[in-house]
Amino acid sequence: MPTPLSYTGDTYGEILDFVYSEAAALDERRHHDWLAMLTDDVVYRMPVRVTTAHSLDDSLLVDMAHFDEDRYSLVKRVERFDTEHAWAEDPPSRTRRFVTNVRGWQGETPGELLVAASVLLFRSRGDRHPPDLVSAGRSDVLRRVDGQLKLAQRELAVDESVLRTQNLAVFL
Repeated sequence: MPTPLSYTGDTYGEILDFVYSEAAALDERRHHDWLAMLTDDVVYRMPVRVTTAHSLDDSLLVDMAHFDEDRYSLVKRVERFDTEHAWAEDPPSRTRRFVTNVRGWQGETPGELLVAASVLLFRSRGDRHPPDLVSAGRSDVLRRVDGQLKLAQRELAVDESVLRTQNLAVFL
């Protein structure tokens, strides 16, 4: 793995600003603002995790995912939130994203940064169901576009092999 960025440097501060601004946009249901934080060629994946004996190696399936999306499908999901047909989000989820253990490295491609973080999503819907917790590791590629950092790639490694939520209509 490349040498980590200095945790006191400007670039690391930019990464933190991006990560926290993204979490706030999603928690505040500002989905169109979130879309503006993505590159045109964004890849957004959450592979299925399986339990294997004695090891966590190869526990993420490369050919099966809870979601494997591009900009087009993410835009369509956000547009659906703007309608009355997003039943999985009616009533809307109350969410809080806790992003921590943020580390960053220079990418091999100029203008790209590799970012690893942990995320815990608290999600509450309505008054009848208990809240959901979804814990995951995130591997991101951030790319500088017109002077701004944007999300070019995200892969989420959830910590459970069986998700305990009724649906996963929110973004991590």
